[in-house]
Amino acid sequence: MILTGIADEAGDSINSQIAATKALGWEHIEARFLSVGNFEKGSIHEIPEEAFNLAVDALNEAEIKVCGIGSTIGNWAHSITDPFDITEGEVERCITRMKVLGSSIVRIMSYSILEDENENDHENQFFEERIKRLKNIITRFEDNGITPVHENCMNYGGMSTSHALKLQNEIPQMKWVFDTGNPVFNADRSAPRPYPRQDAWSFYQALKENIVHVHIKDGIWDNLKNECTFTMPGEGDGKVEEILSDLKKTNYEGFISIEPHIASVFHEEDNEDIDQETKEKNQLDTYIEYGKKLEEIISNIAI
Repeated sequence: MILTGIADEAGDSINSQIAATKALGWEHIEARFLSVGNFEKGSIHEIPEEAFNLAVDALNEAEIKVCGIGSTIGNWAHSITDPFDITEGEVERCITRMKVLGSSIVRIMSYSILEDENENDHENQFFEERIKRLKNIITRFEDNGITPVHENCMNYGGMSTSHALKLQNEIPQMKWVFDTGNPVFNADRSAPRPYPRQDAWSFYQALKENIVHVHIKDGIWDNLKNECTFTMPGEGDGKVEEILSDLKKTNYEGFISIEPHIASVFHEEDNEDIDQETKEKNQLDTYIEYGKKLEEIISNIAI
């Protein structure tokens, strides 16, 4: 297994992302959002061409590779009722930039969950349309030598294990990026309300044969507060150690990518007196600490 990380979790700027990667001694990042120069932060496949070129130059100079793209294609901010040409444009721009970067993996999703005004799931989730679009997206990427991986996130395929398997049955060749932390806070929408949370180990086992990329996130769900507190890897309910152990024992050779979701070990979001520079340093330091903790967990796994 090769360690990497969704680098914008270390900081918005490409310089911070490179610095964190270098500090960990890693050679790759998973690119999602970034800022460079005077350009605003944005998705790597949507930022202006000049900004993208500056980011590529910085990565090349630092000798940091981009293993994959955490795209916004079909994600929770995109509805299945939106025109498909929005997705088509994102796919084409993503392919063009991935060829420049030499990246081989792209994260995709199966569009947002349709709900009514009371947050109840619509009976009609346009399943056939989701399948039609996913097949199109997957084919476009595969035709360009890129492996699209569906994430168990806040989208149709992340609603429950059964929803994920329903997609898999319709698209047998579809590969997955499994996020250990998402089941901790995602509702199991195959169950009646009030929805229980999902189980990371069960979800992992269900998709195991088709998992080719892994995101490491961890946390603890608070039923009273109805929210998740994100933790260091192995300290929550994401079954991080169990999943990593199983991956190691089965000779998993893909990337393990950290996605801490921890603002800072100092919880500076609750302290308005902390200046921006200190916040950014704390964020970068937390990312590095998270990566080192992951390395420790992996090194302690006995086969």
